[in-house]
Amino acid sequence: MLTRIFRGALFLLLSLGFAPSRGQVADFSRVPGVVITHSPASSGKYIGSPSLAILPNGDYVASHDFFGPKSTEHVSAVSCIFRSSNKGKTWQQVAEIDGQFWSKLFVHQGALFLMGTNRHHGNTIIRKSTDQGSSWTSPTDAQHGLLKEGEYHCAPMQLIVHDGKLWRAMEDAAGPPRNWGKRYSPFMMSIPLDKDPMIASNWSSSSFIRFDSTYLNGNFGGMLEGNAVVEPNGTIWDILRVDDRSTQDEKAAFVRISSDGKVASFDAATGFRPLPGGSKKFMIRYDEKSKGYWMITNNITEESRAAEPSRNPASIRNTLSLYFSKDLATWTHKKTLLQHPEIKHHGFQYVDWLFDGKDILFLSRTAFDDGLGGAHNNHDANFMTFHRIKKFRKLL
Repeated sequence: MLTRIFRGALFLLLSLGFAPSRGQVADFSRVPGVVITHSPASSGKYIGSPSLAILPNGDYVASHDFFGPKSTEHVSAVSCIFRSSNKGKTWQQVAEIDGQFWSKLFVHQGALFLMGTNRHHGNTIIRKSTDQGSSWTSPTDAQHGLLKEGEYHCAPMQLIVHDGKLWRAMEDAAGPPRNWGKRYSPFMMSIPLDKDPMIASNWSSSSFIRFDSTYLNGNFGGMLEGNAVVEPNGTIWDILRVDDRSTQDEKAAFVRISSDGKVASFDAATGFRPLPGGSKKFMIRYDEKSKGYWMITNNITEESRAAEPSRNPASIRNTLSLYFSKDLATWTHKKTLLQHPEIKHHGFQYVDWLFDGKDILFLSRTAFDDGLGGAHNNHDANFMTFHRIKKFRKLL
């Protein structure tokens, strides 16, 4: 099987016009997990936004987009769709979409949907597939998947079901241009379960939380990539990644969403809460069987702190871990999932994950050695990899 992977990777490189330097041979043997796809650093196109769904027939479907200097992310981004019919052991690309970025796959009303933007800071759009991801609708207007025109931001974040609705966190990106973080204003979108997600008027949006430079004693750099999460008492939260480069003590922002989904509110005195990996994208899901919340996140180990004491915490992504909490306040480390001692060129990040019976399935945007010079850096990933955590509840 590895021989087929090597040959396939070499064929892809040559077909795209990337000839390895003399003495360089594609080598994925040390890459953890199952390699779904690879894009060498020399291509100038990096793998972003991994997303995962389980189809009604049990097949797995995965997606990613391309970003980087030789991508079309700022004009009309490209996303690729893959499918596995053997529980993630092997994958086949089944589609390529022009005009899809930062997107999340999900199954709803018996069909497969892909929701995100059309480009870097583009329109909010949604597409539908009725043939397991092989073909997709086009977001031509407000009746066919064009949900919001303007500048928006998101990541492949979960859609959750609560109180008869689907809920999905987003960010308005119409703030000061060229100011990453400061331009983002979190809000929550929702739609009744029986309404057609392709029609813009069926969706509701909350108010926005605008950037405030006074937060965190002036060290606040922005909040983004929110998780839609519901407490057992019914409180709806948008739990967001927080940029604070003054410390490696990471935190998240808890934005409260009203029960009708119309009002977002934030109390800076109580809304910033400690969270492992809170300066990077993390994902939280509630598990009814264990009566608690599971999170996969890029925590910072003591070894990484010691090695890079002045490094921006958001750029430390060489460790990926599984945590558990009963109350969204106290988090317990349950397992280190992936780790590499070198920080600058290795990362396991932007994880999307799902429960699958007794297991957890997850995808990683992975920056790792490939025999061709490795990743451009830990952020600019060259792989999308698939992983399984078997019988995760036994970790309790």
